[in-house]
Amino acid sequence: MNSAGFIALDNGCRGAAAGLLLMMAAVFLRHRPPEFIRAALAGAGAASAIIEAPGFPSQWYWASLPLIMLSSAGPVAFWLWARVVFDDDFVFRPWHGATAIAAIGLGLANSYCAETSSARAMNQMLMFVNLGFGMLAMIQTMATWRMDLVAGRRQLRVAVLMGTLGYIAINAIANLSFVAVLAWSAPTRNLANAIGLCVLGVLAGWHLFRTAALHQASALEAAVASAGQASSAPIRNSNQPEVEPQLLNRLERLMTVERAYRREGLTIGALAALASLPEYRLRQVINEGLGYRNFNAFLNRYRIEEVKAALADPDQKDVPVLTIAMDAGFQSLGPFNRAFKAETGVTPTEFRRQALLQNPTGPRSEARNLTIGKSH
Repeated sequence: MNSAGFIALDNGCRGAAAGLLLMMAAVFLRHRPPEFIRAALAGAGAASAIIEAPGFPSQWYWASLPLIMLSSAGPVAFWLWARVVFDDDFVFRPWHGATAIAAIGLGLANSYCAETSSARAMNQMLMFVNLGFGMLAMIQTMATWRMDLVAGRRQLRVAVLMGTLGYIAINAIANLSFVAVLAWSAPTRNLANAIGLCVLGVLAGWHLFRTAALHQASALEAAVASAGQASSAPIRNSNQPEVEPQLLNRLERLMTVERAYRREGLTIGALAALASLPEYRLRQVINEGLGYRNFNAFLNRYRIEEVKAALADPDQKDVPVLTIAMDAGFQSLGPFNRAFKAETGVTPTEFRRQALLQNPTGPRSEARNLTIGKSH
C-alpha cells in the first residue's frame, strides 16, 4: 500500500473513532451527569484521534489548543476511570484534579517545544508519564480483582488489563527499541494507533449500549413487578439465574452461627470451601442473591454489626476498640475505622459514647442478632 493509501485508511479509522467517542461523551454528559470522568476519557480519545491525524493543519495551533489540553488529560482520565469502575469506595479528591491539570500543562509544554531542540526530551518525558498512568490503571485493575463479585465487571477487568498491556508493549517497541529493524515507520505506527483507537471506540460503544439495554430491561421488570401482575411467579432477569434459597440459608448459617467472618485472612476461596461451593457460584450467590458488589463489603457488614453490639454493651465498655475490631475479624485499625465510619457515619469511639448514653444498661453480647442484608 502506498503512502496515500495509508493516510486515507488512517484518517478513516480516526474519523470513525472520533465520532464514536464523541457520541459516548455526549451520552455520559446528557444522561449521566455525575460521570464526567467517563465523558472526559471519551473526549480525550476523540481529541487524540483528531490532532494526530495525518494532514492536521499545523497553522491551526491556537485553535487546536483545546484538543491538545483534552488529549493530554487522557492518561489521567483513564487511570481515574479505572478507579471509578473497579473501586467501589473511590472518592474523587482535589489532588486528582491537580494531577489532571499537571498532565495538561505537560502536554501544552510538549506542544510548545515541538519545533525546538528539547522536543525529543519532552516527547520521551510525556511518553513515560503516559505509560506510568497506564501502569497505575493496570495495578488498580488487579488490586481488587479477587474481591470483585460482579461477573461483568470481572470480564471488563480482563479487557482493560490486556488492552493496557498491549498499549505499553506497542509503545515500548515503537519508541524505546534500540534495534533498528524493530523501529516502525511513522505511517505504519500512526495507522496502528488509528486502528487501535477505532477498535477501542467500537468495544467501548458496544459495552456502553449493552449496559444501557440491560439497565432498561431491569427497570422494565421492576415496573411490571410493582404494577402487581396477576401471575404469582417471580419475575426474573433471563441474564441472571435465580439463586436457590438453600444456598442463601447455608451462607447465612456460616456467617451468623459459625461466624466465619472472624477467621483471619478469610478469602472468597476459603469461604467457598466452607460452603462446599465452587468459587464462581459463591460469587453469584453473594452478588445476585444478596446484592453485594465487593467481598470485603460483604464481610465487613457482619464484622461491623458485631463491633456495634460490643461497643453498645456496658460489660465491654473498658475493652479497647482495637481489641473488639480484631476479634471481629479486622486486620488493622485504619481499614476498620474507615469501614465503620462509612457504615455508621461516626467513629467507633463516638458510637460507643452515644450508645452508652442512650441506654446505660445496654444489650448484652449474647443478645446479638446479626442479619444478612443488602450493602448500602
